[in-house]
Amino acid sequence: MHHIYVLKSRRNGKRYVGCTGKSPEQRLIEHNRRGDNWTRQNGPFDLIYSESYAPKKEALIRERFLKSGVGRQLLDKLFPGSSVGRAGDC
Repeated sequence: MHHIYVLKSRRNGKRYVGCTGKSPEQRLIEHNRRGDNWTRQNGPFDLIYSESYAPKKEALIRERFLKSGVGRQLLDKLFPGSSVGRAGDC
């Protein structure tokens, strides 16, 4: 199972869109450990949205959509007050 997830920074409201084969909750824990430079500067995070897909290909297609202009607009409508930050890759 593959998951698309959206995190929101508690610090500045930036969103992070990612794809993972792990659970979204596990990835949230990993992001909040502040592993890379962007995560350290923008964390801690809350998990605000996730979707699950059996085939990885479908998850990647949905991730690309959420990172597109139309996908970002959709996320803006669903989650007002959050902004685009860095996006992860599956």
